[in-house]
Amino acid sequence: MTLSAHEFIRRFLLHCLPRGFHRIRHYGLLASGTRKAHLERARQLLALAPPAADETPSEPPDPRPPCPCCGGTMIIIEIIDRRYLPRGPPRPIAPSGNLAS
Repeated sequence: MTLSAHEFIRRFLLHCLPRGFHRIRHYGLLASGTRKAHLERARQLLALAPPAADETPSEPPDPRPPCPCCGGTMIIIEIIDRRYLPRGPPRPIAPSGNLAS
């Protein structure tokens, strides 16, 4: 699509907010951190019945542990058995060629 410079700038400026305004995408009733509590409170204030709970869970809980770094689902590819106890670094060798104690 080819646009004239005037049309391109017009479309571009539709995405810019005036000075002093802030985007409210992550705020409000459906903000992710408190969505459940806010929706429950709104239902109470509106005197609505709570949503029907499913009697049977659709999926069993995921038994895989979370990744310690990112918190995502960790997929274990292989578990290596420990056959030997871990050992420390080798002892330094003395200038005479004998092990230093």
